[in-house]
Amino acid sequence: MRRLRRPTGGLWSNTDFLKLWSGQSISEFGSQVSGLAIPWLAAVGLHASPIEFSVLGMLGFLPFILFALPAGVWVDRLRRRPILIAGDASRAVLLAYIPVAWALGILDIWQLMALQFVIGIFTVFFDIAYQSYLPSLVDRDQLVEGNSKLQTTVSAAQIGGPGLGGVLIGVLTAPYAIALDAASFVISTAFMLPIRAVENLPEHVEGQPKPKMLPELKEGLAYVVRHRHLKWIAMCTGTSNFFGQIAFSILILYMARTLDISSFWAGAVFAGFGAGSILGALTTTRLQKAVGVGRAIWLTAIVFSVAGLAFPLAPKSFPVPVLLAGTFIAGFGGMAYNISQVSLRQAITPERLQGRMNATMRWIVWGTIPLGTITGGAIATAYSLRTALWVGAIGALFSFVPVLFSPVRSIREMPEPPAEPTLLDGIVEPTTSATVHIDARATGDGGVAARAE
Repeated sequence: MRRLRRPTGGLWSNTDFLKLWSGQSISEFGSQVSGLAIPWLAAVGLHASPIEFSVLGMLGFLPFILFALPAGVWVDRLRRRPILIAGDASRAVLLAYIPVAWALGILDIWQLMALQFVIGIFTVFFDIAYQSYLPSLVDRDQLVEGNSKLQTTVSAAQIGGPGLGGVLIGVLTAPYAIALDAASFVISTAFMLPIRAVENLPEHVEGQPKPKMLPELKEGLAYVVRHRHLKWIAMCTGTSNFFGQIAFSILILYMARTLDISSFWAGAVFAGFGAGSILGALTTTRLQKAVGVGRAIWLTAIVFSVAGLAFPLAPKSFPVPVLLAGTFIAGFGGMAYNISQVSLRQAITPERLQGRMNATMRWIVWGTIPLGTITGGAIATAYSLRTALWVGAIGALFSFVPVLFSPVRSIREMPEPPAEPTLLDGIVEPTTSATVHIDARATGDGGVAARAE
Protein backbone atom coordinates (compact mmCIF):
# COMPACT_ATOMS: atom_id res chain seq x y z
CA MET A 1 0.00 0.00 0.00
CA ARG A 2 1.34 3.40 -0.93
CA ARG A 3 2.08 5.53 2.09
CA LEU A 4 0.47 8.98 2.22
CA ARG A 5 2.90 11.83 2.79
CA ARG A 6 2.35 15.31 4.02
CA PRO A 7 2.45 17.87 1.18
CA THR A 8 5.70 19.80 0.91
CA GLY A 9 6.62 23.15 -0.53
CA GLY A 10 5.00 26.53 -0.06
CA LEU A 11 3.51 27.08 3.39
CA TRP A 12 3.62 23.35 4.17
CA SER A 13 7.27 23.95 5.08
CA ASN A 14 6.50 26.97 7.28
CA THR A 15 6.21 25.48 10.79
CA ASP A 16 5.03 28.72 12.40
CA PHE A 17 2.19 29.07 9.92
CA LEU A 18 1.24 25.41 10.41
CA LYS A 19 1.02 25.96 14.19
CA LEU A 20 -1.24 28.96 13.72
CA TRP A 21 -3.34 27.14 11.13
CA SER A 22 -3.69 23.99 13.26
CA GLY A 23 -4.71 25.86 16.39
CA GLN A 24 -7.12 28.10 14.55
CA SER A 25 -8.66 25.12 12.72
CA ILE A 26 -9.51 23.43 16.02
CA SER A 27 -10.96 26.58 17.56
CA GLU A 28 -13.02 27.24 14.41
CA PHE A 29 -14.79 23.90 14.83
CA GLY A 30 -15.39 24.67 18.50
CA SER A 31 -16.76 28.11 17.68
CA GLN A 32 -19.24 26.61 15.24
CA VAL A 33 -20.53 24.39 18.06
CA SER A 34 -21.00 27.38 20.38
CA GLY A 35 -22.48 29.43 17.54
CA LEU A 36 -25.42 27.03 17.60
CA ALA A 37 -25.32 25.99 21.27
CA ILE A 38 -25.40 29.46 22.87
CA PRO A 39 -28.53 30.70 21.05
CA TRP A 40 -30.10 27.25 21.44
CA LEU A 41 -29.45 27.45 25.19
CA ALA A 42 -31.06 30.89 25.28
CA ALA A 43 -34.09 29.85 23.21
CA VAL A 44 -34.78 26.43 24.72
CA GLY A 45 -32.94 26.24 28.05
CA LEU A 46 -33.46 29.80 29.32
CA HIS A 47 -36.74 30.50 27.43
CA ALA A 48 -35.57 33.89 26.12
CA SER A 49 -38.14 36.20 24.58
CA PRO A 50 -37.60 37.39 20.98
CA ILE A 51 -36.19 40.73 22.15
CA GLU A 52 -33.90 39.06 24.72
CA PHE A 53 -32.77 36.64 22.06
CA SER A 54 -31.92 39.50 19.70
CA VAL A 55 -30.12 41.47 22.42
CA LEU A 56 -27.99 38.39 23.10
CA GLY A 57 -26.94 38.27 19.47
CA MET A 58 -26.38 42.02 19.36
CA LEU A 59 -24.04 41.97 22.36
CA GLY A 60 -21.72 39.58 20.56
CA PHE A 61 -21.10 42.18 17.85
CA LEU A 62 -21.51 45.43 19.80
CA PRO A 63 -17.81 45.38 20.81
CA PHE A 64 -16.89 45.87 17.14
CA ILE A 65 -18.63 49.25 17.27
CA LEU A 66 -17.09 50.25 20.59
CA PHE A 67 -13.57 48.85 20.39
CA ALA A 68 -12.57 48.02 16.81
CA LEU A 69 -10.99 51.37 15.93
CA PRO A 70 -8.76 51.71 19.02
CA ALA A 71 -7.97 48.00 18.76
CA GLY A 72 -6.60 48.61 15.27
CA VAL A 73 -4.22 51.27 16.60
CA TRP A 74 -3.00 49.00 19.42
CA VAL A 75 -2.55 46.08 17.05
CA ASP A 76 -0.35 48.26 14.83
CA ARG A 77 1.72 49.29 17.87
CA LEU A 78 2.10 46.01 19.76
CA ARG A 79 3.25 42.49 19.00
CA ARG A 80 0.33 40.47 17.67
CA ARG A 81 1.17 37.00 19.02
CA PRO A 82 0.62 37.89 22.72
CA ILE A 83 -2.71 39.47 21.77
CA LEU A 84 -3.76 36.24 20.04
CA ILE A 85 -2.73 34.11 23.02
CA ALA A 86 -4.53 36.35 25.52
CA GLY A 87 -7.65 36.39 23.34
CA ASP A 88 -7.89 32.61 23.06
CA ALA A 89 -7.06 31.91 26.71
CA SER A 90 -9.58 34.46 27.99
CA ARG A 91 -12.37 33.15 25.77
CA ALA A 92 -11.65 29.62 27.01
CA VAL A 93 -12.21 30.71 30.63
CA LEU A 94 -15.37 32.67 29.85
CA LEU A 95 -16.94 29.85 27.85
CA ALA A 96 -16.06 27.30 30.55
CA TYR A 97 -18.12 29.33 33.04
CA ILE A 98 -21.36 28.59 31.15
CA PRO A 99 -21.59 24.81 31.80
CA VAL A 100 -20.35 25.30 35.36
CA ALA A 101 -23.02 27.92 36.11
CA TRP A 102 -25.68 25.76 34.45
CA ALA A 103 -24.70 22.77 36.57
CA LEU A 104 -24.92 24.91 39.72
CA GLY A 105 -28.34 26.24 38.67
CA ILE A 106 -27.28 29.89 38.69
CA LEU A 107 -27.13 30.67 34.96
CA ASP A 108 -29.70 33.13 33.62
CA ILE A 109 -30.16 35.07 30.39
CA TRP A 110 -28.55 38.20 31.83
CA GLN A 111 -25.34 36.37 32.69
CA LEU A 112 -25.32 34.86 29.20
CA MET A 113 -25.69 38.35 27.71
CA ALA A 114 -22.80 39.68 29.80
CA LEU A 115 -20.60 36.76 28.81
CA GLN A 116 -21.47 37.26 25.15
CA PHE A 117 -20.39 40.90 25.36
CA VAL A 118 -17.07 40.24 27.12
CA ILE A 119 -16.26 37.35 24.78
CA GLY A 120 -16.98 39.76 21.92
CA ILE A 121 -14.39 42.22 23.26
CA PHE A 122 -11.66 39.58 23.19
CA THR A 123 -12.85 38.52 19.72
CA VAL A 124 -12.37 42.07 18.42
CA PHE A 125 -8.73 42.16 19.45
CA PHE A 126 -8.09 38.59 18.32
CA ASP A 127 -9.63 39.01 14.87
CA ILE A 128 -7.84 42.26 14.06
CA ALA A 129 -4.51 40.93 15.34
CA TYR A 130 -5.08 37.68 13.46
CA GLN A 131 -5.59 39.41 10.11
CA SER A 132 -2.52 41.57 10.72
CA TYR A 133 -0.29 38.74 12.02
CA LEU A 134 -0.17 36.66 8.85
CA PRO A 135 2.30 38.98 7.03
CA SER A 136 4.73 38.34 9.91
CA LEU A 137 4.57 34.59 9.32
CA VAL A 138 4.66 34.35 5.53
CA ASP A 139 6.23 36.18 2.62
CA ARG A 140 4.13 38.71 0.71
CA ASP A 141 3.85 36.41 -2.30
CA GLN A 142 2.42 33.70 -0.01
CA LEU A 143 -0.35 35.82 1.52
CA VAL A 144 -3.04 34.58 -0.86
CA GLU A 145 -2.00 30.96 -0.28
CA GLY A 146 -2.13 31.54 3.47
CA ASN A 147 -5.52 33.24 3.36
CA SER A 148 -6.84 30.47 1.13
CA LYS A 149 -5.78 27.76 3.58
CA LEU A 150 -7.25 29.63 6.52
CA GLN A 151 -10.54 30.25 4.70
CA THR A 152 -10.76 26.63 3.60
CA THR A 153 -10.58 25.64 7.26
CA VAL A 154 -13.31 28.11 8.14
CA SER A 155 -15.50 26.65 5.40
CA ALA A 156 -14.84 23.08 6.54
CA ALA A 157 -15.78 24.10 10.08
CA GLN A 158 -18.98 25.68 8.78
CA ILE A 159 -19.88 22.36 7.18
CA GLY A 160 -18.96 19.99 10.00
CA GLY A 161 -19.29 22.29 13.01
CA PRO A 162 -23.04 23.00 13.02
CA GLY A 163 -23.90 19.35 12.34
CA LEU A 164 -21.53 18.30 15.11
CA GLY A 165 -23.04 20.97 17.32
CA GLY A 166 -26.54 19.70 16.66
CA VAL A 167 -25.52 16.17 17.61
CA LEU A 168 -23.66 17.34 20.73
CA ILE A 169 -26.62 19.45 21.85
CA GLY A 170 -28.87 16.42 21.46
CA VAL A 171 -26.49 14.14 23.37
CA LEU A 172 -24.91 16.45 25.96
CA THR A 173 -27.40 19.39 26.00
CA ALA A 174 -26.35 22.89 24.93
CA PRO A 175 -24.41 24.02 28.06
CA TYR A 176 -22.08 21.03 28.01
CA ALA A 177 -21.56 21.25 24.27
CA ILE A 178 -20.19 24.76 24.92
CA ALA A 179 -17.54 23.20 27.18
CA LEU A 180 -15.97 21.61 24.09
CA ASP A 181 -15.57 25.07 22.53
CA ALA A 182 -13.76 26.20 25.68
CA ALA A 183 -11.42 23.22 25.29
CA SER A 184 -10.80 24.12 21.63
CA PHE A 185 -9.54 27.57 22.65
CA VAL A 186 -7.18 25.97 25.15
CA ILE A 187 -5.74 23.79 22.36
CA SER A 188 -5.45 26.79 20.04
CA THR A 189 -3.50 28.65 22.72
CA ALA A 190 -1.15 25.70 23.11
CA PHE A 191 -0.40 25.73 19.37
CA MET A 192 0.38 29.46 19.33
CA LEU A 193 2.70 29.48 22.34
CA PRO A 194 5.70 27.91 20.51
CA ILE A 195 5.48 30.21 17.45
CA ARG A 196 8.83 31.98 17.10
CA ALA A 197 8.37 34.30 14.11
CA VAL A 198 9.89 37.74 14.64
CA GLU A 199 7.48 40.67 14.38
CA ASN A 200 8.69 44.05 13.12
CA LEU A 201 7.21 46.82 15.23
CA PRO A 202 7.10 50.43 13.99
CA GLU A 203 10.36 52.20 14.75
CA HIS A 204 10.32 54.94 17.37
CA VAL A 205 12.88 57.72 16.99
CA GLU A 206 14.62 58.57 20.26
CA GLY A 207 13.56 61.97 21.60
CA GLN A 208 10.34 62.18 19.62
CA PRO A 209 7.03 61.94 21.48
CA LYS A 210 5.12 58.72 21.14
CA PRO A 211 2.29 58.92 18.58
CA LYS A 212 -1.13 59.64 20.03
CA MET A 213 -4.05 57.33 19.44
CA LEU A 214 -6.54 59.81 17.98
CA PRO A 215 -4.40 60.95 15.01
CA GLU A 216 -3.50 57.33 14.19
CA LEU A 217 -7.13 56.27 14.51
CA LYS A 218 -8.23 59.12 12.21
CA GLU A 219 -5.54 58.16 9.71
CA GLY A 220 -6.87 54.62 9.33
CA LEU A 221 -10.48 55.80 9.22
CA ALA A 222 -9.67 58.44 6.59
CA TYR A 223 -7.91 55.91 4.41
CA VAL A 224 -11.05 53.78 4.15
CA VAL A 225 -13.81 56.41 3.95
CA ARG A 226 -11.96 58.58 1.38
CA HIS A 227 -10.72 55.77 -0.82
CA ARG A 228 -12.52 55.52 -4.14
CA HIS A 229 -12.76 51.73 -3.86
CA LEU A 230 -12.82 50.86 -0.16
CA LYS A 231 -15.71 53.14 0.78
CA TRP A 232 -18.07 51.44 -1.71
CA ILE A 233 -17.02 47.96 -0.60
CA ALA A 234 -17.68 48.97 3.00
CA MET A 235 -21.12 50.31 2.04
CA CYS A 236 -22.05 47.11 0.20
CA THR A 237 -20.86 44.79 2.96
CA GLY A 238 -22.33 46.88 5.75
CA THR A 239 -25.74 47.04 4.08
CA SER A 240 -25.74 43.30 3.46
CA ASN A 241 -24.78 42.60 7.07
CA PHE A 242 -27.50 44.87 8.43
CA PHE A 243 -30.39 43.34 6.49
CA GLY A 244 -28.95 39.85 6.63
CA GLN A 245 -28.73 40.04 10.40
CA ILE A 246 -32.34 41.14 10.68
CA ALA A 247 -33.16 37.68 9.33
CA PHE A 248 -30.36 35.62 10.86
CA SER A 249 -30.84 37.10 14.34
CA ILE A 250 -34.15 35.28 14.73
CA LEU A 251 -33.63 32.41 12.25
CA ILE A 252 -32.85 29.80 14.94
CA LEU A 253 -35.86 31.00 16.94
CA TYR A 254 -37.99 30.71 13.78
CA MET A 255 -36.74 27.20 13.03
CA ALA A 256 -37.22 26.00 16.61
CA ARG A 257 -40.62 27.56 17.37
CA THR A 258 -42.39 28.10 14.05
CA LEU A 259 -41.01 25.32 11.86
CA ASP A 260 -40.44 22.89 14.76
CA ILE A 261 -37.00 21.84 13.43
CA SER A 262 -34.78 19.72 15.69
CA SER A 263 -31.28 20.83 16.70
CA PHE A 264 -29.82 18.21 14.33
CA TRP A 265 -31.61 19.58 11.26
CA ALA A 266 -30.89 23.16 12.36
CA GLY A 267 -27.21 22.23 12.37
CA ALA A 268 -27.59 20.67 8.92
CA VAL A 269 -29.19 23.87 7.60
CA PHE A 270 -26.30 26.00 8.88
CA ALA A 271 -23.81 23.53 7.44
CA GLY A 272 -25.06 24.71 4.05
CA PHE A 273 -23.06 27.91 4.59
CA GLY A 274 -19.88 25.86 4.80
CA ALA A 275 -20.64 23.73 1.76
CA GLY A 276 -21.36 26.80 -0.34
CA SER A 277 -18.26 28.52 1.02
CA ILE A 278 -15.96 25.71 -0.06
CA LEU A 279 -17.39 25.85 -3.58
CA GLY A 280 -16.88 29.61 -3.56
CA ALA A 281 -13.28 29.25 -2.38
CA LEU A 282 -12.52 26.74 -5.13
CA THR A 283 -14.05 28.76 -7.97
CA THR A 284 -13.31 32.40 -7.14
CA THR A 285 -9.85 32.44 -8.70
CA ARG A 286 -11.19 31.19 -12.03
CA LEU A 287 -14.08 33.63 -11.84
CA GLN A 288 -11.74 36.57 -11.27
CA LYS A 289 -9.51 35.43 -14.11
CA ALA A 290 -12.47 35.15 -16.47
CA VAL A 291 -14.36 38.36 -15.68
CA GLY A 292 -11.92 40.54 -13.70
CA VAL A 293 -11.73 41.49 -10.04
CA GLY A 294 -14.36 44.24 -10.07
CA ARG A 295 -16.95 42.25 -11.96
CA ALA A 296 -16.35 39.24 -9.71
CA ILE A 297 -17.10 41.43 -6.69
CA TRP A 298 -20.45 42.76 -7.87
CA LEU A 299 -21.58 39.48 -9.46
CA THR A 300 -21.01 37.53 -6.25
CA ALA A 301 -22.64 40.36 -4.27
CA ILE A 302 -25.79 39.81 -6.32
CA VAL A 303 -25.66 36.08 -5.55
CA PHE A 304 -25.65 36.45 -1.77
CA SER A 305 -28.16 39.31 -1.96
CA VAL A 306 -30.92 37.00 -3.22
CA ALA A 307 -30.17 34.07 -0.88
CA GLY A 308 -32.23 35.43 2.02
CA LEU A 309 -35.51 34.98 0.12
CA ALA A 310 -35.32 31.25 0.85
CA PHE A 311 -35.95 31.68 4.58
CA PRO A 312 -39.43 33.28 4.61
CA LEU A 313 -40.39 31.19 1.55
CA ALA A 314 -39.58 27.85 3.24
CA PRO A 315 -42.85 25.87 3.61
CA LYS A 316 -43.72 24.39 7.01
CA SER A 317 -44.35 20.98 5.44
CA PHE A 318 -40.76 20.47 4.16
CA PRO A 319 -38.65 23.50 5.16
CA VAL A 320 -35.17 21.95 5.37
CA PRO A 321 -34.41 21.64 1.61
CA VAL A 322 -35.42 25.26 0.95
CA LEU A 323 -33.53 26.56 3.99
CA LEU A 324 -30.49 24.53 3.00
CA ALA A 325 -30.60 25.98 -0.52
CA GLY A 326 -30.64 29.47 0.98
CA THR A 327 -27.64 28.89 3.25
CA PHE A 328 -25.71 27.17 0.43
CA ILE A 329 -26.24 30.10 -1.98
CA ALA A 330 -25.41 32.61 0.75
CA GLY A 331 -22.25 30.68 1.63
CA PHE A 332 -21.10 30.49 -1.98
CA GLY A 333 -21.76 34.14 -2.79
CA GLY A 334 -20.42 35.40 0.53
CA MET A 335 -17.16 33.45 0.33
CA ALA A 336 -16.46 34.37 -3.30
CA TYR A 337 -17.25 38.02 -2.54
CA ASN A 338 -15.05 38.06 0.56
CA ILE A 339 -12.06 36.48 -1.16
CA SER A 340 -12.31 39.03 -3.97
CA GLN A 341 -12.82 42.14 -1.86
CA VAL A 342 -10.40 41.20 0.94
CA SER A 343 -7.69 40.46 -1.64
CA LEU A 344 -8.32 43.87 -3.20
CA ARG A 345 -8.16 45.56 0.20
CA GLN A 346 -4.85 43.90 1.01
CA ALA A 347 -3.42 44.75 -2.40
CA ILE A 348 -4.16 48.48 -2.27
CA THR A 349 -3.28 49.13 1.40
CA PRO A 350 0.27 49.99 2.55
CA GLU A 351 1.72 47.57 5.11
CA ARG A 352 1.84 50.12 7.92
CA LEU A 353 -1.93 50.68 7.61
CA GLN A 354 -3.05 47.06 7.39
CA GLY A 355 -4.15 46.85 11.02
CA ARG A 356 -6.07 50.11 11.00
CA MET A 357 -7.60 49.39 7.60
CA ASN A 358 -8.83 46.00 8.85
CA ALA A 359 -10.11 47.55 12.06
CA THR A 360 -11.95 50.33 10.22
CA MET A 361 -13.56 47.90 7.80
CA ARG A 362 -14.59 45.66 10.69
CA TRP A 363 -15.97 48.65 12.58
CA ILE A 364 -18.08 49.70 9.62
CA VAL A 365 -19.26 46.39 8.21
CA TRP A 366 -19.62 44.49 11.49
CA GLY A 367 -20.93 47.55 13.28
CA THR A 368 -24.17 47.19 11.35
CA ILE A 369 -24.67 43.64 12.66
CA PRO A 370 -25.87 44.54 16.18
CA LEU A 371 -28.14 47.19 14.66
CA GLY A 372 -29.64 44.55 12.38
CA THR A 373 -29.92 42.11 15.28
CA ILE A 374 -31.89 44.45 17.53
CA THR A 375 -34.03 45.55 14.56
CA GLY A 376 -34.86 41.93 13.78
CA GLY A 377 -35.88 41.29 17.37
CA ALA A 378 -38.02 44.43 17.48
CA ILE A 379 -39.83 43.54 14.23
CA ALA A 380 -40.37 39.95 15.41
CA THR A 381 -41.78 41.19 18.71
CA ALA A 382 -44.07 43.80 17.17
CA TYR A 383 -45.25 41.67 14.25
CA SER A 384 -43.95 38.14 13.73
CA LEU A 385 -40.80 36.10 13.14
CA ARG A 386 -41.71 35.59 9.48
CA THR A 387 -42.23 39.34 9.00
CA ALA A 388 -38.70 39.97 10.23
CA LEU A 389 -37.39 37.42 7.75
CA TRP A 390 -39.20 39.19 4.89
CA VAL A 391 -37.85 42.62 5.88
CA GLY A 392 -34.31 41.27 5.98
CA ALA A 393 -34.64 39.42 2.68
CA ILE A 394 -36.13 42.35 0.75
CA GLY A 395 -33.67 44.89 2.14
CA ALA A 396 -30.69 42.67 1.31
CA LEU A 397 -31.76 42.52 -2.35
CA PHE A 398 -30.28 45.99 -2.91
CA SER A 399 -26.97 45.56 -1.05
CA PHE A 400 -24.96 45.01 -4.26
CA VAL A 401 -25.87 48.45 -5.69
CA PRO A 402 -22.92 50.40 -4.13
CA VAL A 403 -20.25 48.25 -5.81
CA LEU A 404 -22.13 47.89 -9.09
CA PHE A 405 -22.37 51.66 -9.64
CA SER A 406 -18.87 52.56 -8.41
CA PRO A 407 -15.28 52.54 -9.74
CA VAL A 408 -14.91 49.04 -8.26
CA ARG A 409 -16.71 47.48 -11.21
CA SER A 410 -14.02 48.63 -13.68
CA ILE A 411 -11.07 46.99 -11.89
CA ARG A 412 -9.62 44.23 -14.04
CA GLU A 413 -6.47 43.38 -12.08
CA MET A 414 -5.32 44.22 -8.58
CA PRO A 415 -3.10 47.33 -8.33
CA GLU A 416 -0.35 47.67 -5.76
CA PRO A 417 -0.59 50.37 -3.08
CA PRO A 418 1.15 53.72 -3.51
CA ALA A 419 4.48 54.03 -1.73
CA GLU A 420 3.10 56.49 0.81
CA PRO A 421 -0.49 57.81 0.56
CA THR A 422 -1.47 61.22 1.84
CA LEU A 423 -4.25 60.37 4.22
CA LEU A 424 -5.69 63.38 5.96
CA ASP A 425 -5.15 65.77 3.05
CA GLY A 426 -6.55 63.43 0.42
CA ILE A 427 -6.03 59.86 -0.66
CA VAL A 428 -3.51 59.17 -3.40
CA GLU A 429 -5.03 56.56 -5.66
CA PRO A 430 -3.30 53.20 -6.17
CA THR A 431 -0.91 53.07 -9.07
CA THR A 432 -1.48 50.68 -11.92
CA SER A 433 2.10 50.26 -13.07
CA ALA A 434 2.37 46.91 -11.34
CA THR A 435 -0.35 44.37 -10.85
CA VAL A 436 -0.88 41.24 -8.84
CA HIS A 437 -2.31 38.25 -10.66
CA ILE A 438 -3.99 35.55 -8.64
CA ASP A 439 -3.85 32.19 -10.32
CA ALA A 440 -4.70 28.69 -9.24
CA ARG A 441 -1.89 26.22 -8.83
CA ALA A 442 -2.33 22.50 -9.24
CA THR A 443 -1.74 21.75 -5.56
CA GLY A 444 -3.17 18.86 -3.66
CA ASP A 445 -4.98 21.10 -1.21
CA GLY A 446 -6.53 23.34 -3.86
CA GLY A 447 -4.78 26.42 -2.50
CA VAL A 448 -4.02 29.52 -4.50
CA ALA A 449 -0.84 31.50 -4.67
CA ALA A 450 -0.07 35.08 -5.66
CA ARG A 451 2.67 36.20 -8.03
CA ALA A 452 3.67 39.78 -8.83
CA GLU A 453 4.44 40.91 -12.37
